[in-house]
Amino acid sequence: MAIIITDECINCGACEPECPNNAIYEGADDWRYSDGTDLSGKVVLPDGKEVDADEVQKPISDEIYFIVADKCTECMGFHDEPQCAAVCPVDCCVPDEDNVETKEELLAKQAFMHKE
Repeated sequence: MAIIITDECINCGACEPECPNNAIYEGADDWRYSDGTDLSGKVVLPDGKEVDADEVQKPISDEIYFIVADKCTECMGFHDEPQCAAVCPVDCCVPDEDNVETKEELLAKQAFMHKE
């Protein structure tokens, strides 16, 4: 399950540098699948979607920090808990009930984005 940032976000930015997948962006910022990952060029994501990892994507929110669900692994493979939620002073980083994934799926996504 990915994490989402609710509209209670105060835009403090504490979460952004904590994300090992670079899945968190400031409101209105463009983003790329390649940001902070080993992805480059045309790739097929674990969910089967084909994307250009280097292509600029539109912001998910214009007002508050947002998390790209396709890049969020709940910090699996890096930490014992989602770091954004651990550092958020207003507890607005919460599980996204619309993006439920198993531990195995999250670890596979992490391995896909960070080739070793």
